[in-house]
Amino acid sequence: MSTLAVYRNVYTEEQFQKVYGTSKDLERPPLTLKEKLARSCKCSTHSLHTLLKHRIPIVGWLPRYKLKKWILGDLIAGLTVGIVHIPQGMAFALLTSVAPVYGLYTSFFPVLLYMLLGTGHHVSTGTFAVVSLMTGSIIDEHLHENPLNRNLTSEEQSEIYARRIGMAAAIAFLMGLVMVIMFVLQLGFLSTYLSEPIVKAFTNAAAFHVTVSQIQNMMGLPLPRATGSFTIFKTLVSVFTAAHMTNVAELVISMLCLAVLIPIKELNVRFRTKLRTPIPGEIIMVLVATGITFASSLDNRYNVQIVGSIPAGFPAPKLPALDIIPNVIGDTIAITFVGYAVSVSLAMIYAEKHRYSIDPNQELLAHGISNMVSSLFNCFPSSATLATTNILESAGGHTQLSGLFTSGVVFVVLMWVGPLFNYLPKAVLACINVVSLRQMFLQFQELPELWKISKTDFSVWVVTWLAVVILNVEMGLAVGVVFSMMTVVCRTQRAQCSVLGRAVNTEIYRPIEQNDKCFEIPGVKILSYNSPIYYGNRDIFKETMSRIVGLTQEKIRRREKALKAMEQGRKMSVSVVDTGIANPVYHPGGSSIKLEQETEIKSLIIDCSGIIFIDIAGARLFIQMCVECQKGGMHLLLAGCNAKVLRTLVSIGIMDHLSEQQVFVTVHDAACYAEQNMDNLTAKSPMVWV
Repeated sequence: MSTLAVYRNVYTEEQFQKVYGTSKDLERPPLTLKEKLARSCKCSTHSLHTLLKHRIPIVGWLPRYKLKKWILGDLIAGLTVGIVHIPQGMAFALLTSVAPVYGLYTSFFPVLLYMLLGTGHHVSTGTFAVVSLMTGSIIDEHLHENPLNRNLTSEEQSEIYARRIGMAAAIAFLMGLVMVIMFVLQLGFLSTYLSEPIVKAFTNAAAFHVTVSQIQNMMGLPLPRATGSFTIFKTLVSVFTAAHMTNVAELVISMLCLAVLIPIKELNVRFRTKLRTPIPGEIIMVLVATGITFASSLDNRYNVQIVGSIPAGFPAPKLPALDIIPNVIGDTIAITFVGYAVSVSLAMIYAEKHRYSIDPNQELLAHGISNMVSSLFNCFPSSATLATTNILESAGGHTQLSGLFTSGVVFVVLMWVGPLFNYLPKAVLACINVVSLRQMFLQFQELPELWKISKTDFSVWVVTWLAVVILNVEMGLAVGVVFSMMTVVCRTQRAQCSVLGRAVNTEIYRPIEQNDKCFEIPGVKILSYNSPIYYGNRDIFKETMSRIVGLTQEKIRRREKALKAMEQGRKMSVSVVDTGIANPVYHPGGSSIKLEQETEIKSLIIDCSGIIFIDIAGARLFIQMCVECQKGGMHLLLAGCNAKVLRTLVSIGIMDHLSEQQVFVTVHDAACYAEQNMDNLTAKSPMVWV
């Protein structure tokens, strides 16, 4: 075993700063306002190129593109994702309560824009089930006409869908605007409030909402979508009530689709390493179902709901219905946080896997501009998507250039192939929606491991899941975030105050309750508290410290009374003990009051290295502790304070109660000082040596 020997002086904070200086001494003087403005307004070719690389990342990575090495992977991955985008885009349009063609638009424009502005090499953007469901819920809440009503004419249905896509585009525009504002304010860090358990529980529970909402489409029931709280239960009740109206033909189509799509999904997952590209089950099912419906005239003979007219080409750009924005701003902010959190989480996962970095604030700009520009072309809100991102990475994609090939596939469909899908049954799209959620449902498998790792995170997962399932998507997300933040507060309030002991012949200190080979220094008590000290836990910290040290108000009053009696010159006798330490005993008026040594602790050391910050209430608590320790006959020493904590304590006036010789760099410095000065500290106590 190798050994370590270090010989140095015992350093207080003051002595250490005198010898080695502070970090501020090494910093450059702060820039003046004039210098800051001059630097920010400075323009050069290099500055312009740097700005372009930061704000338009394709300028940075495209010149370094390795054509021979990456082009094949990007081509195959892009084409594969494009093929998947076609049925998924139309299917998720049903979730958004708009016509399927708008799902194709949303699968085209955001992909191109993210390729230019995004920093995630393996991120696939477009329609996402959870975002589509949330958008559709808002639309159904404000626009009550049901476009699935079989009694409506095609013109009336078109008019209803036009109003709905107008609102969906307005929500997309507002979502993009909020993201751009967040980018300007550099608020990318806000996504961290949606922790991993919250995101996974939320997406899992939202998958239940999506599945339940598609039951009516699979059964051919023209029911309006339930909104508000208890959405799942309302939908199930309405489905069971209207079960006698089930269209048998659409139910059979749904069962056959599920019987084909589910095994194909399992094969793709099981043989993922052997298949160069996954089997495109969705697009095969779309083509087969469309052909059968057209050849058999199922829409006329059995009243099967079909997609209807899909116009070729692109819509003319126009501003969405911005007058409705005040009515949907609150719900849109919730969609914004969900879309951004999922997008950044996916980007970070694959960036870590492939060893590159992303810029969370640039992701805000990329998705913000994507949604704003796309809304001008009748697109609903978009984000990164779980399924297609996984396909893109597993198919061998290397860079954002794969988005060019993805959008190329969608472009071909919109320009020439789209009208061929007119006879596609909506029941097939509903089945595609349900099967695409397989990955979200599998998150249940992670719960046992989460329970072993952190029961707090497990409780956050369960509470968020129950809130989303029982209430609704937006309210459940809010409950999950609030509960998660409460667990953080509770953990800081219930942090353990440990008594440290020194490992023999070392300068290492560990909690004695966790290590039976660490021993306390006689006459010295070392406390460690690994949590910030603020108004929420200061009383808990004080109570715990007083209990460990034995520094109660009753003992302080008894000691003050005994000291006062000694100062008044009352009779004192000295009893000699074997150790040579005498305990003063007073005899006022014939009775005896013993000035006991309430505690053998001469020095109390507080290890502040785990205290990351302290507020005014906590700083005042430290002053109160100084006063009480002095009254209790203990010498208080602080060790390991970081710069912020020390600055707060000094500002509040703690140096009026402590000397600079009582604040040390490390716990070992404080402990050595306490041991070396034990005799001096003892001499100051009211005891007599004989």
